[in-house]
Amino acid sequence: MDQLLAMRAYTRVVETGSFTRAADSLNMPIATLSKLVKALEAHLDVRLLQRTTRRVTATPEGQEYYEKARRVLIDIEDIDTSFSSVKQQPQGHLRIDVGGSTARDVLIPALPDFMRRYPEIRIDLGVADRPVDLISGNVDCVIRGGALEDSSLIARHIGNAEMVTCATPGYLKQSGLPAYPEELRNGHKLVCYLSPVTGRAVPFRFTQDGEIREINLVHRIGVNESNAHLAAAVAGMGIVQTFRYSAGALLEAGTLVEILDKWRPPHYPFYVVYPQNRHMTHRLKVFIAWLAEVFPDAVKG
Repeated sequence: MDQLLAMRAYTRVVETGSFTRAADSLNMPIATLSKLVKALEAHLDVRLLQRTTRRVTATPEGQEYYEKARRVLIDIEDIDTSFSSVKQQPQGHLRIDVGGSTARDVLIPALPDFMRRYPEIRIDLGVADRPVDLISGNVDCVIRGGALEDSSLIARHIGNAEMVTCATPGYLKQSGLPAYPEELRNGHKLVCYLSPVTGRAVPFRFTQDGEIREINLVHRIGVNESNAHLAAAVAGMGIVQTFRYSAGALLEAGTLVEILDKWRPPHYPFYVVYPQNRHMTHRLKVFIAWLAEVFPDAVKG
């Protein structure tokens, strides 16, 4: 038995809760991974895992072994990185998850620069507004905005996006131009963004005299994906609050018109988030450093 490989296989099973996901993340046949874990249990003479029809979890002994094995694997990777990072460019596979409009309008246009700087890094980009589980999903980091609730993750602030309130000229001609936020209550149709987590409509927010005010109205249409959210406004379905970086070209072309600019929404914070219990590889370090460098300017719109 290759004990080091068996330790890697076992820790990935615990982290993903699945033999299939663990095997996929290690690019290993599931039969090979299963044999390694069984051989490790036989070597230790202890049951490490409990298997159910839905999920695989560690036994109390298995959890203790996982914590110790993870520290050993981190130390080994630290040793390897301390020597290899001096001699060569960072390399390997980086898995990143990001929301739809942020991928389209911010990250993907900037990525060619990163790929030129670090040609040995291969990227898998998951694009969805719905948040992923970094551990079970085997994701290195996610780029997310707004309030962060999971305290088990490390979040680094990377920039603030400007927000705008806007609608099409056709909608404003038909429904009238609101002079101040409260006028939205007078029959205006709102295109609301639905939280992919809660399913609730995100309220329209405005700043007035340094304070943030929220307006909650029954929306005309709610959309839970950022690109489709903006598309609904472009189709003339109502007033939208969105990122300036997404709406900028449409505003310049006159397809959309900014309104209520004296009460612009507060800036929207963005973070790069990664697990605190996973070793930060050299490739993840350089990606986060690059992101902190380019992201603030990219989200200004």
